Amino acid sequence: MASNTTTLLQTENLIIRKLCADDAPFIFELVNMPSWLQYIGDRGVRTLRDAEQYIINGPMTSYEKFGFGLYLVALKDTLEPVGMCGLLKRDTLDDPDIGFAFLQKFTGRGYAFESAAEVLTYGKNVLGLPRILAITTKDNTSSIKLLGRLEFQFEKHITINTEELNLFGRNMQ
Repeated sequence: MASNTTTLLQTENLIIRKLCADDAPFIFELVNMPSWLQYIGDRGVRTLRDAEQYIINGPMTSYEKFGFGLYLVALKDTLEPVGMCGLLKRDTLDDPDIGFAFLQKFTGRGYAFESAAEVLTYGKNVLGLPRILAITTKDNTSSIKLLGRLEFQFEKHITINTEELNLFGRNMQ
């Protein structure tokens, strides 16, 4: 773990912490996975420098502006990064939404549910968010199933940047 990062949240198996520029190699791998490109989209990250800029201009800016953002998820025992989970505030949505993505070799182990449940608790109890949203592509069945387990309700179809998406919501009271 980078020396300038500290654990924000902890679960039975995971630590969740803010991203920093030192995480560029991990982010480079994550955002270029076929599943990321299919379900989340191409972020134009082609080099480690691009990955650093993605972290600085995305998550790190969000921490300063909103007090939350996407966080790195790592195994508690080895500190190996396995994914990303956190909250985003998009101009196109009225409330923050939860986002998550995990390296392919770490999917199917419950880490997305474990980290997302902890982030939702943080959003409610620490950030005081009354409502949290989630968006998925229509064909992202694994994320849709996970959102159901996290007690999100499908609300409607929306269009963001010409892409039709599912919008889910969860009241946090």
